[in-house]
Amino acid sequence: MPLTVSLGEHLPPLVLDTPFWALLAIVLPLVVGWLRRQRAVQRERRLARYAEATALARLVPMREDGERRRTWRLITAAALIGLAMAGPRWGLARGPVSSRGIDMAIALDASLSMMAPDEKPNRLERMKQEVRRLRAMSQADRVALIAFAGRSYILTPLTSDDGALELFLENLDPSVVGQAGSSIAKAMRQGTELLLASDGSADRALVVMTDGESFDPVEDVETAAREAGAKGVSVVTVGFGTARGSTIPVRDGSSVTVKTDEEGNVVVTRYSPELLEKAATAASGTFIPADASDKATRIRGALRALRTARRSVDTREDHVPRFLWLLVPALLLLVYDSWRLVAPAATAAAPAMLSWLLVLVPTVFLGCAAEPDPAALFKEGRVADAIAAYRAMVAQGDTSARTVYNLGTAILGADSLQEAQAMLEAVRKNSEGDVRARARFNAGLAALKQGRMADSPDADQQLASARDAYRAYLMERPGYADAKWNYELALRKQPPQSGGGGGGGGGGNNRNDDPPQPQSQGGLDQRQADALLNSAAREEKDVQGRKQRQGRVPRGGKDW
Repeated sequence: MPLTVSLGEHLPPLVLDTPFWALLAIVLPLVVGWLRRQRAVQRERRLARYAEATALARLVPMREDGERRRTWRLITAAALIGLAMAGPRWGLARGPVSSRGIDMAIALDASLSMMAPDEKPNRLERMKQEVRRLRAMSQADRVALIAFAGRSYILTPLTSDDGALELFLENLDPSVVGQAGSSIAKAMRQGTELLLASDGSADRALVVMTDGESFDPVEDVETAAREAGAKGVSVVTVGFGTARGSTIPVRDGSSVTVKTDEEGNVVVTRYSPELLEKAATAASGTFIPADASDKATRIRGALRALRTARRSVDTREDHVPRFLWLLVPALLLLVYDSWRLVAPAATAAAPAMLSWLLVLVPTVFLGCAAEPDPAALFKEGRVADAIAAYRAMVAQGDTSARTVYNLGTAILGADSLQEAQAMLEAVRKNSEGDVRARARFNAGLAALKQGRMADSPDADQQLASARDAYRAYLMERPGYADAKWNYELALRKQPPQSGGGGGGGGGGNNRNDDPPQPQSQGGLDQRQADALLNSAAREEKDVQGRKQRQGRVPRGGKDW
């Protein structure tokens, strides 16, 4: 996909890669003009040897206007070439770039102690700065953000969306995590579970950023770190703060006070590296102390040896190279000038060239008989023909994830459920982005259909697979109605009646922009299914709120 200029943003000024070469834009036209003038003078001298000026005007046509126009064409082409050699850049561009990255969960300490100003402006803001720098160094990584204090929350699932990551990062503060305190062990366990539930061939890393002032027992933190390392997750602990510590400012409207404990004593929070170092050692990972410079670069260095996966990421480039905008017109001017020189000969050869074209063009069109489009066959209901066409594409060497996905979806349309499920699962594990999401949806549909068969020997296992597939799908795309409907059907066990919502796109070589509509048979309709899921979500939120209110202050009364 070509890069496109974003007209809605402020365009950076023009810059030159090699400003010195911009002198060519002045020198080359002068040289060309001087050479053309010398040629004209030499021509006049040669002609003067044969006749006087009055006689030459009658015998030899001078064509001064044509020569003058040619001189200006060549001077303009020389100026454009000189400017192109300087490497001009301007404007902004966005576009997909193929790169390699890992899966990384970043656990961010959002406890009250991170508001301490012993690192300017405070520990929390310094931590955010390092996360942004780390993200800028690794745009192909899929990153999940976890905020923790007395408990931990997943802010974002694994994603490459910089906009979503920045939104949650910008709004991160102690109010995001309802339960006070600081529990590193819970954050490490949740980060490990999130990474292990992800798909893909890339290695996984857990980065814990905190001041180390945790109220967990040291044994709990070491156990959580050891479990993460044993499961193949690379652990990096990063410290923030200073050993001398600082008081904690607390804002109450327009006034600012300092944090006090239950006995009224002023709280002083201090950076505690011992716990972070022990956690990194238990996981055979890396510890980066608070006084280390350039923490983001050190994190990247610690994770450099991990296995990466190729991904397509959307990037923004400032000062886009624009030399072609100058070089192409210059070349066109030179081509036109050359054509003017040979125009008489070209005119004489025109009938022969036309005859060749009359013979060649029909031959080319007759030899380009188009193969039937498998996507069109699938949409027309010719599923068997579509499967045969996709199998032929695979046999000819097209084993891309999209083609194999389309083949699996076509096989699913033919109700060959086991073969389709195996093929779609393979695509899900070895692809990224939209293809992986669609493969997950249709693999879940194949499992759902098998689980709802009355005589299925492994119905429970298939329904569990369908639930896992749609639960993961809804984490990435929570608003997709068909996924909600199929997830609700997978939660219920009853004799089959319909088959759930439609497949998440299929049979197409490109995106299917018209997802099939959910069916209303089989128990609850769409509105009732949405109400059931929303009610469950509200109930879970209420339960978690009660738990937070009951356990708002951790053991020992330390709530920072």
